[in-house]
Amino acid sequence: MPAERGCNSSPSDSFRPRSLRAAGVDVVCVKEKRLNSSFAATATGLVLALAAAPALADESGNDGAVIVTALRTPVAADRVSATVTVLDEPAIVAQQPVALTDALLRTPGISLSRNGGYGTTTSLRIRGADAGQSVMVIDGMRLSDPSSTAGGYGFSNLLLDDIDRIEILRGPQSILWGSDAIGGVVNVRTRRPAQPLEGSLAVEAGTHDTVSARAGIGGTSQAVDWRLSASRFTTDGISARSSSTEDDGYTRSGASGTVTVRLAPGVSLDLRGYWSKSNNDFDGTSGDTLAYGLTEEWSGYAGLNFALLGGKLVNRIAVLQSETDRENYDPARSIRPLTFDAHGRVRRFEYQGTYTFSDAVQAVFGAEREEQRMTTASPANSAAAYVLTPTRVDTNSVYGELRVSPVTGLTLNGGARYSDQSRFGGNTVLSAGAVYTPNEGATVLRASYSQGYKAPSLYQMFSIYGAADLAPEKAKGWELGAEQNFGEALRLSATWFQRDTDNLIDFAYCPVSGAQPDICYIPGTATTRFGYYANVKAARARGLELAAQGRLGVLFASGNYSWIEAQDRTDGSSTYGRQLQRVPRHLANAEAGIDLPQGLRASVAARYSGESFNAATGTAKLDDYWLIDLRAQWEIAQGLIVQGRVENLTDKNYETVAGYGTLGRTVTFGTRSRF
Repeated sequence: MPAERGCNSSPSDSFRPRSLRAAGVDVVCVKEKRLNSSFAATATGLVLALAAAPALADESGNDGAVIVTALRTPVAADRVSATVTVLDEPAIVAQQPVALTDALLRTPGISLSRNGGYGTTTSLRIRGADAGQSVMVIDGMRLSDPSSTAGGYGFSNLLLDDIDRIEILRGPQSILWGSDAIGGVVNVRTRRPAQPLEGSLAVEAGTHDTVSARAGIGGTSQAVDWRLSASRFTTDGISARSSSTEDDGYTRSGASGTVTVRLAPGVSLDLRGYWSKSNNDFDGTSGDTLAYGLTEEWSGYAGLNFALLGGKLVNRIAVLQSETDRENYDPARSIRPLTFDAHGRVRRFEYQGTYTFSDAVQAVFGAEREEQRMTTASPANSAAAYVLTPTRVDTNSVYGELRVSPVTGLTLNGGARYSDQSRFGGNTVLSAGAVYTPNEGATVLRASYSQGYKAPSLYQMFSIYGAADLAPEKAKGWELGAEQNFGEALRLSATWFQRDTDNLIDFAYCPVSGAQPDICYIPGTATTRFGYYANVKAARARGLELAAQGRLGVLFASGNYSWIEAQDRTDGSSTYGRQLQRVPRHLANAEAGIDLPQGLRASVAARYSGESFNAATGTAKLDDYWLIDLRAQWEIAQGLIVQGRVENLTDKNYETVAGYGTLGRTVTFGTRSRF
């Protein structure tokens, strides 16, 4: 990770678990301000009193000079005008998540729906944005599946693996990240080596015969930094359909690696890779089946970094490629068990420059070319040959953003991006923002306006339900936010946001009788279809995110609350003003516990999700629910931690998608070490 600017103190211990401090786990550098003990006790007492209420804090760790890399260049958090949450390694370790989404759900404004247990279809929504309207990045590699319906990333197969840092950048972010960045960006980084030779190991097991193992090894020298990791997860799982009884298992293997070679002063070569392969059982709409799916994902990155003009101009030239293969099988089919076959590939060519005029003025600019390819088929149950139909689309983009600090404590930013896609042509998005801190990060005030867009997916344009003339979805959003940090005693934040999105792509149905319009024929054929994709909808999301975090001696508490009004705003629609499907209006998280100097940390955590509509139409609703978790970890020797957790302590029966099961009470024990 790039060196932190303005960090003269040691990493913040105020919100860092004592057990992890003892184990030597590093965190990013932050600035702190000390308070007198009487005020600290009063302020922290207020947080602990709030711990029973739904409006509490996240463990964002984003005060002072936390470095934010989701902006494609290191920026101190108190110079970022958009809302960002940063989870560093101690915060991640303390939560003990299995999947990346387990950690994301503990942060403000994020909801999730999943069609069963781990490995099944997973949809993540940031501030009510649709599941395909957010960008997922790991080690600078953007993950997406152009063969999926919306063309985004599915999140179902991204487990924690070797991840040690998570950044969630909220709001439209298409200036730097291009298509899909309407809800926000999730940027994660795997662990980087800090010793000449080091390793890590984590193993845990629990309910449903679940076993998870992760290991990594790496090292750093004057010429080369490197790290390789591998993981294996297996579980008997639960029935995907809530009305069925057969367990649907899930098995996944993963690996990642990074290598940085310093070729000369100011010149380095980065090589990065990510791979996963999974097998998940799933049920049909009518109940238990023998069906299963195979998914293999991989991404690769090669980048050359070089500095010019005495280090003022830092350049990056990179080639990236990601591929996803998905196959579904039904052994009950006697002739052709293969029921679905899809392959998606994205290749990107990137140039990015960062020019630092001075400590107060910095410009980021670049050019990109993205090439998307998809082949897909749903083979019939017959001996007849089936055809994998290839489709493609290319996008060329240029972008730039300027960040200026005209006076101490004030930072202004503005940017623009122009993209030209081979199907719909040109598109321009803009952004502007300001952030002000009068006291070196203790108080931070933010305001921003940003635009985003989402290009139609290959499936939406070229499948049998496609329309090749689809236009991109477009969003405009703004937000106002404030943070107040009282040293190690208390941290508070509040953000108000609004986002308007139009040209939303939805499925339009053809008439059930009478003459059919031309759009109701499969392109190039005389065969009718029952529907097609079209730019027919609009939506508005607005809301309030509150967060707090505090510590009093060995006691700590944190939590957050989000109110999200995400409504259909399609003129003339029967659902005008209705909350969007599977977007709860109320979300909350809370955690309180004890962190002893002897290396023992224990906490109770609660997560609330309000009721929501299951579908865009109809009256069926998903009930609200509270989930209670217990977590504990103990550093029994230097670098060796044993841990355990009970999730869904009350064995709450709930659904995030109607008719699909969710995990009940689960108990897990494990150990982790660094050496």
